[in-house]
Amino acid sequence: MNPWYSLSGKTIWVTGGAGYLGTPITAALDAECAKVVCFDLAGKAEALVAEKKLTRTVPVTLDVNDAAGLPAAIETQVARHGVPDGVVHLAFASSSGKRLEQLAAEEFQRTFDHALTPIFVLCRTLAEKMKARGSGSIVLFGSMYGLVAPDPRIYHAPMAPNPIDYGASKAAVLQMARYLAVHYGPAGVRFNCVTPGPFPNPTVQKNHPTFIADLNRKTALNRVGQNAEIVGPTLFLLSDSASYVTGHSLVVDGGWTSW
Repeated sequence: MNPWYSLSGKTIWVTGGAGYLGTPITAALDAECAKVVCFDLAGKAEALVAEKKLTRTVPVTLDVNDAAGLPAAIETQVARHGVPDGVVHLAFASSSGKRLEQLAAEEFQRTFDHALTPIFVLCRTLAEKMKARGSGSIVLFGSMYGLVAPDPRIYHAPMAPNPIDYGASKAAVLQMARYLAVHYGPAGVRFNCVTPGPFPNPTVQKNHPTFIADLNRKTALNRVGQNAEIVGPTLFLLSDSASYVTGHSLVVDGGWTSW
């Protein structure tokens, strides 16, 4: 790769790096970077490294949705691997999965406690360390449902529409990225979001063909996304090719939100 676009020599952290969207991102970074630190729940990162034969990826078991334990965990990893050049934060917790009428207030709040607050803690802790160096790129993950509401007509029983706590928290992630971009911009630390559209995992694609057909029709490209298609936008925002891009939401949705 041209050095301007390259991530060669960089250390990148990926949270949720062994999930459906995280796996191709971690594998691509492993091929490009000096070191990748992949965080996921027990055994998942280790299994990914073994399965994909990743040679530059360090697997770490960590629940990044534990806001209370996160600062100490970050300090431990910084001591081992140094301050990262970039971070991709995919890990997310939506605790309810319930219909609006069934959702208790405490369940709504739990999603923010387990997802949004840890993102704030992670971002601020790492950005303060990157600030001292004068550079860094943090890529958060939003969702099309942080931009638009789910269409209840495509969620056929027993499926429930994408829950309100998920969408509201993803909308908050988009605003957090903008706020942090403005706050840390003078220090050379960039914040952006990748905002995916429909990327159903293989199990959903197999078990719900009618739902997938409806998702296809909702996009301008008439198909759902494949997980490898999230890699390029993510690596772009991490790299110096996006050196003048901050506070941005890069929507990768096949045109879902265009109409």
